[in-house]
Amino acid sequence: MGRSKNVGATPTRWRGRLIPVGLVMILIAAFFIFDAGRFLSYEALCRNHEALESFTRQNFIQAAAIYILIYIAVVAASVPGATVLTVGAGFLFGSLVATGLTLIGATIGATLIFLIARTALGDILRRRGGGRVDALLSGFRENAFSYLLFLRLVPLFPFFVVNIAPAFAGVPLRVYVVTTLLGILPGTFVYAQVGTGLGSVFGDCGDFDLGDVLTPEILIALVGLGILSMIPVAVKHIRRRRPPAGDAR
Repeated sequence: MGRSKNVGATPTRWRGRLIPVGLVMILIAAFFIFDAGRFLSYEALCRNHEALESFTRQNFIQAAAIYILIYIAVVAASVPGATVLTVGAGFLFGSLVATGLTLIGATIGATLIFLIARTALGDILRRRGGGRVDALLSGFRENAFSYLLFLRLVPLFPFFVVNIAPAFAGVPLRVYVVTTLLGILPGTFVYAQVGTGLGSVFGDCGDFDLGDVLTPEILIALVGLGILSMIPVAVKHIRRRRPPAGDAR
């Protein structure tokens, strides 16, 4: 009886693991079939902003759904251009709605990659991440929630590496999703807010450097939030080093 139970459970378990892989492959295929990459630059956004704005105004729900799906595909495939998408969403939807839509898309995309990294394909992703993945593992084992929240707030490592490294450190799915959602919130809102002012610079489609968005003040604020997220780790470390009360002399 035990043997038949295991045999029946195996296909179910494998189906559960293959679902994220299938979803990512479908989204990536759709991304390239519809050539969505042509919108992942400021120049393309500037050239097409009137058509995009008109479509969004007339088909708000559809535009929001399409945006989320594109964002999922971009994050899951680790294709450059997520920042342009966020700024563009700020222009099309407004900062608050754009922030919400981006959080949904980015969190789902990152979670799909996390789940894939826990399958047999994880070795391929780990090799792609290189030694940077191994450099993060000890921190996750110390305090997964605080450490991942810190890495989301302060972009010290590429987003792709931070997406997959927790899978190799045994970070629970719930912790991964919550810290991703909270950690990317401040930066997402900043870029979406920038997008709300793009209408005034779309006249001549001149140079626009997204790197200028992260001013020293914003970077300091993000680092400050990152430091706050690491307070539980510091407290735990101090308590571990403190001698028991009975040993005090």
